[in-house]
Amino acid sequence: MIPQTFEQWKTCLVNDCKISLTKEFATRRLAVYHDLDKPETKKFIRLYGFQHYQNIIGWFTKIVEGSI
Repeated sequence: MIPQTFEQWKTCLVNDCKISLTKEFATRRLAVYHDLDKPETKKFIRLYGFQHYQNIIGWFTKIVEGSI
């Protein structure tokens, strides 16, 4: 299942994948995902769809800005 909300996504990453959603982690992921030419970004969009890609960009951005 592809998470539809921030809370679902956060639960998946933190509880299932054991990833800490820190500002530093979010900044590193945004650096990758903002480059649509990177193979990793292309693969992510292919696997999860453009809507989910846009969602995670927004969620990571909110983490970096401290608004979540």
